[in-house]
Amino acid sequence: MEASAGISGLGRALVQNNLLLLQDAEAIQQQATSANIGFVEQLVQSRKLSARDVALFAARTFGLPLFDVASLNPSSLPKNVVDDELLRQRRVVPLFKRGNKLFVGTSDPTQSAAFHAITFKTGLAVEVVVVEDDQLGRLIARVRDSVADAINEFTREDLSGLDAGVEVVDPDAIVHQADVDDAPVVKFIQKILLDGIRGGASDIHFEPYERFYRIRYRVDGELREVVRPPLALKDKLASRLKVMARLDISEKRVPQDGRIKLSVDKQRNVDFRVSTLPTLYGEKIVLRILDQSAVTLDIDQLGFEPEQKQAIMAAVTRPYGMVLVTGPTGSGKTVSLYTFLNILNQSDRNISTAEDPVEINLAGVNQVNVNDKAGLSFATALRAFLRQDPDVLMVGEIRDFETADIAIKAAQTGHMVFSTLHTNDAPSTLTRLLNMGVAPFNVASSVLLIMAQRLARRLCPHCKKPADIPREALLAAGFAEEELDGSWTPYAPAGCDECRGSGYKGRTGIYEVMPISDAMTRLIMKNGTAIDIADLARREGMVDLRRAGLIKVRQGVTSLAEVEAVTNE
Repeated sequence: MEASAGISGLGRALVQNNLLLLQDAEAIQQQATSANIGFVEQLVQSRKLSARDVALFAARTFGLPLFDVASLNPSSLPKNVVDDELLRQRRVVPLFKRGNKLFVGTSDPTQSAAFHAITFKTGLAVEVVVVEDDQLGRLIARVRDSVADAINEFTREDLSGLDAGVEVVDPDAIVHQADVDDAPVVKFIQKILLDGIRGGASDIHFEPYERFYRIRYRVDGELREVVRPPLALKDKLASRLKVMARLDISEKRVPQDGRIKLSVDKQRNVDFRVSTLPTLYGEKIVLRILDQSAVTLDIDQLGFEPEQKQAIMAAVTRPYGMVLVTGPTGSGKTVSLYTFLNILNQSDRNISTAEDPVEINLAGVNQVNVNDKAGLSFATALRAFLRQDPDVLMVGEIRDFETADIAIKAAQTGHMVFSTLHTNDAPSTLTRLLNMGVAPFNVASSVLLIMAQRLARRLCPHCKKPADIPREALLAAGFAEEELDGSWTPYAPAGCDECRGSGYKGRTGIYEVMPISDAMTRLIMKNGTAIDIADLARREGMVDLRRAGLIKVRQGVTSLAEVEAVTNE
């Protein structure tokens, strides 16, 4: 028995059932180890047993279903689940996902370590099905070649409605352009961009690594791998994107920034903000999708509670003062600010904005791209605005004392000013201004309202399911005893075709709206801390981020797990 200890579990079962001699099993195992392949693959190659016989034995012995993958389309398999090593060495292929279960096909169902690795990586329960090894080998080959096939398919697809024409400014770029204008690469990139727009992605990542190249979309705040082009294409893909963004394709040592305009059809243009970064194995390129048609500047669509909307409207419609929005990158601050500007965008108002860069084009608003290299900073733009007879000003971000000082003085001299800061919550925004060097009197006399925000994924309405959450967990999350009266049901993600198995579709805002009251003004004048300000704001009825998230849970809009993740308390 010791001699058979190193043999695959399936091999030992075959020996015990007299279908394979012990010495043959040991020899096959040694050959498989030397060739760095699986036991069953080597067994079939040795012709001791057929792939069909092994599969029938494994299914019967271990009580598992036998699955035919001969006609399975590789493009329909779950993405970003099993890595190349598991495919090649373990011959384990993810076949489909149902809820929180991942069904994987294998010719050797005794590979418990591989299944545990998949569970650990995906968080899904693995359900094993048996597949004939020769079918499995052919499927794996098709999976690994599917990216190249996809590129060829893109070249055959009719993309005549797409126009990502390149305007070449640098004469030297004309020499290099032919190197990157081969049709497969051009049309593949155009297809990736178009699919990102249609799929609701906010960013597209082109990432080179030592052994593979991958492309990922950020959808609803989550990165999802969509395709792995051949590694040999990494330089052509990077060069083509840089030509489209009018960047220097010969410069690969320093980061560069540019823009791409894509004409999806005659009525719709989509802009991409392009950023390149030299990494160890090539240039990583990230595209931020700036799709005007996907932006809704309607305050009723942003997810405010009625009391929050009332406080915001009371502040933004004041003739002068400052409204600040805070939150991490990607939390929707720009959309909130432009929603406020859209409310004020009337023919009798002069509105100017300074941004880095401009992400949303709004007719009737004078928008300026900040360019520090050219000497056009936020502070410089603000000074220029004040000589342009303004009514409403928007500063993309207050980063330093100079910008804060000019913005506050503008708010004190009859202008409505909107801006953002990077702080964790609304109360700490006031102390951030004080730490910049702004006098307490100036803060107290200019700031009207501060809003902190996060974006949480919405539960898919097609598949969300009631969640069985223990009462103790709900209390620990922040719910009060009286709220757990059974009048509402928490929901959890399930996963369906509509949401591509994620259980979430779209995002909603979670807001902490803090108007600056007279009592708060007096507290600021006394150099109150962020904790003092937060306590006063709660006493005055402010709903903090966690509480705002719990309201969304009660409404069935999102899950408790999502709220706990984005509010991070």
